Amino acid sequence: MNYPPKFLSGPLRNSPFFCFSVLFILILVDSVLGFGSMGSISASFGDYGIFCAIDASGKQAVICWDTKNRNSTDSNSLRFSANLPPMAALSGGEGFLCGILANTSQAFCWDSKDPSSSSDLVLPVFKFNAYSHIAAGKDHVCAVRGSYYSENDFGSVDCWDIIRTSNNSLSSKQSARFYDQYISSLVFGKIVSADGFSCGVVRDGGIACWGPNSGGLGVSGTSDNYMALASGIDSICGISEISGAIKCWGSNDSFVNPPVGIRLVSMAAGAQHFCGIREDNHGIECWGNFNASRIPKGSGFLAIASSNYLTCSIREGDLVLDCWFANVSSPVDYDPPLQLCSPGLCTAGTCGEGVFAFNASLLNEPELTSLCARKDLKICLPCGSNCSEGFFPSSSCTENADRICTPCSLCQNSSCWDICRLHSSFEVQQKHWGQLRQLLIIVASCVSGFLLLLIGWCLLPRMVAPENEERKKRKFASCIRKPEQEIDANANQHPPASVAPCSEVAQVFRLSELKDATNGFKEFNELGRGSYGFVYKAVLPDGRQVAVKRANAATIIHTNSRDFEMELEVLCSVRHGNIVNLLGYCSEMGERLLVYEFMPHGTLHDHLHGGLSPLNWSLRLKIAMQAAKGLEFLHKEAVPPIVHRDVKSSKILLDADWGARIADFGLLTPQERGLSADMSTDVYNFGIVLLEILSGRKACDADCTPPNVKDWAVPLIRRGKAAAIIDRYVALPRNVEPLLKLADIAELALKEDPKERMTITELVLLLDQLVKDGLIS
Repeated sequence: MNYPPKFLSGPLRNSPFFCFSVLFILILVDSVLGFGSMGSISASFGDYGIFCAIDASGKQAVICWDTKNRNSTDSNSLRFSANLPPMAALSGGEGFLCGILANTSQAFCWDSKDPSSSSDLVLPVFKFNAYSHIAAGKDHVCAVRGSYYSENDFGSVDCWDIIRTSNNSLSSKQSARFYDQYISSLVFGKIVSADGFSCGVVRDGGIACWGPNSGGLGVSGTSDNYMALASGIDSICGISEISGAIKCWGSNDSFVNPPVGIRLVSMAAGAQHFCGIREDNHGIECWGNFNASRIPKGSGFLAIASSNYLTCSIREGDLVLDCWFANVSSPVDYDPPLQLCSPGLCTAGTCGEGVFAFNASLLNEPELTSLCARKDLKICLPCGSNCSEGFFPSSSCTENADRICTPCSLCQNSSCWDICRLHSSFEVQQKHWGQLRQLLIIVASCVSGFLLLLIGWCLLPRMVAPENEERKKRKFASCIRKPEQEIDANANQHPPASVAPCSEVAQVFRLSELKDATNGFKEFNELGRGSYGFVYKAVLPDGRQVAVKRANAATIIHTNSRDFEMELEVLCSVRHGNIVNLLGYCSEMGERLLVYEFMPHGTLHDHLHGGLSPLNWSLRLKIAMQAAKGLEFLHKEAVPPIVHRDVKSSKILLDADWGARIADFGLLTPQERGLSADMSTDVYNFGIVLLEILSGRKACDADCTPPNVKDWAVPLIRRGKAAAIIDRYVALPRNVEPLLKLADIAELALKEDPKERMTITELVLLLDQLVKDGLIS
């Protein structure tokens, strides 16, 4: 199940800002995105609404997806990979996109109508020049000369035109419109381009603009320095380097009411609006003409880009896209592809103060080790200083990670009480209302029952009749826990969900009620993300808090309806106090949703490594014993036996009573059913968890030598020095003997030869005895 949210244990952790260093300012400008600006994600304007992004594979490959059919709900039909070389940065014009090649720093441009085309729209005279920055406008491109990975970001500017020919294809030509003798003598850092103009930050200070439409902007005479620029079709906005204030020029219809007193770290521009990412909590702020109800709530966004109407941003916790139509008045949903995208541009050198180097290993994606093609490159991103409502910063920014935002429901000490006080008050009110509502329901039920009894007593003589077909229908309708009247009333609107064999113990939910319970599967309700899909926190109409797992497209494709029902039958048979039990499911409209018990105290991983309460020794021993009992149940009592296959501390959740529950033991694929699984692997992996509990160290930590906790701890245990691995950040108990015994148990579980490892039952007996005998404080 893998929750709480990724941002509890994810890659982005932060501390309050102190000041902006010069290097930080340059990095922030690199993150600016929009029409005519440059970043790791960009979009073309016009009829061919193509978004392209540098993916998170570590190869700096480019992926693109079509957004023209905005009413489509099939994200797979919108996604495709472009036949493009690896790139360091991207910029979008009208009907075309450009980038800087990752290997040579040369410019490369292509027709967004045909991304698979190998034709390059760079003017031949400029093809072999190296560029540090590129900006695509409506029908022209400008680029700053210099190597992309050089620390010197300033240079002279080259510009060329992009024209669409009579056969609707694109070509490049020398630009006379954008040649200016004065401009050619200046040295620029970052530039943006739009409809008939380009603007750039001059090394000596201020902004200079050129092109046939530049005179109407009113930028001349501007002497302030700006750390970020973004251009709309006929406007431009900048973020002051000193005050952080936003200043805009050009057509004021697109930039009315910019945010005041809110610092931004990046911007993007659409046809009539601008959007930016806040410095404090990485939330979204928009201004101009836009539909405020469509803007994502909450925090946790990184790179951002806009086409005419669609804006997309990359979420910091999982690098997945979130997109919305900012200028569409009617409610329109758009599901972007489930693609991991780079959160920023790969750069050389150090990151500086107020900035962290993105650490891909914290994403819990084994395939991701680095997002850049070269080991000497890194992605530098601005730290956040706050979290969205209902969360508090539980850990400050480090060199390789942003702040951690933790739900206020997990606030346990005075360091977060002030931040969470209002949220807690709201939750108390909600709880009291839920209790009152339940009381009213009970009273109403009693009154209704009495009236029905009275009516039945009066009418009984007239109602005596043999059982008919209607009564039979009513009898069978109860097996899916829905009143017959509700089923009949909705029969024409919602076809009934398929009833798996476990419907007696698992409730069948409607897609509509789960969507309402998760606020439309919105990001701020997200608890985590795994190979199966996404996990959301949900509040059911009766007040129960649950966790909803929503299958992603890949899972649905590889699981047909019969497979899903067989898997449900297995999951329904798995009921134990030390596992996260299935409560219900939904299989409407092609969706696959599983509803589980909600675990309010999060994961063991986040208490050991993620900044939550560190857990005392008595509780750690209890959790170890209970988690082992959960695994034993899966091995010995589940029918068929279940092997977890991915036992780790993030898969051990803690319920309201701090009891340990095994989660995410996964659905068996058709190929795996019937195979004899190696249960000793579970024991081995659980041995790693025991070392984490004992030492407080992660299973693998690149900052430690050796990085693998087993390679460090087991030799010490075997030499009789187990005391050296005990977590020193938790007060040592008066009696350390139980902890030394726990180390011996872990060593027995970690034998290299599977035949020498203890069984899970033997491990449970040892841990159970340890908890009974090892009263420590």
